Amino acid sequence: MTRETPARPAADALLDAALTHVAFDGWSQATLEAAAADCGLDPAEARALFPRGGLDLALAYHRRGDAAMQAELAARDLSTMRFRDRVALAVRLRLEGADREAVRRGVTLLSLPHHAPEAARALWNTADTIWNALGDSSEDGNWYTKRATLSAVYSSTVLYWLGDSSPDFEETWAFLDRRIEDVMRIEKAKAEVRKSPVLSKVLALPLAVLDGLRKPEGAETPLPGRWDPPAARR
Repeated sequence: MTRETPARPAADALLDAALTHVAFDGWSQATLEAAAADCGLDPAEARALFPRGGLDLALAYHRRGDAAMQAELAARDLSTMRFRDRVALAVRLRLEGADREAVRRGVTLLSLPHHAPEAARALWNTADTIWNALGDSSEDGNWYTKRATLSAVYSSTVLYWLGDSSPDFEETWAFLDRRIEDVMRIEKAKAEVRKSPVLSKVLALPLAVLDGLRKPEGAETPLPGRWDPPAARR
């Protein structure tokens, strides 16, 4: 993410213009400069809006996609849908609203080792946006496990989608359904462990650690949040 939220609407105009150059130059300084020229902006002004050039452009595009997906979900009536179908819909909306070449170039850039922290943060924020949009109210370790598992589902689905040539990406959506089914099995297994008189005792310590986790408080609170030992909660 950029260190400061770029001013609007100049940043939006730059990002829109950049999308016409990404297929040729990727998310790069060259793309930022070309976009600035298209918008009639001084290069120094463009650099002020996106100090890290292509990286900040790519992250701004990713955040735009999260916001668009969130708005789409808010406009729909999800009350009659199974929860797993709501999650699948959120991931599908997120990808259907994206430009595949722009995402491909973004994945290439963010896969570089020195961009790993930004890539992880962007992926986590997408999972967090989905869970928040779906009304997740968890406060304990489930807050983390939900986002971690969805991050894995989303990232694997993106990679599958980038190479999918099936009509209307039908193979991608089938892949997504299988990944969500895997997650449902994990959640079922966790519930069985907690109900088992034997396994719940064997795994008492890791379960206590998980139960003691608390989600971060406030938008500026960095992960991993905090841990309240069981004794402190009595």
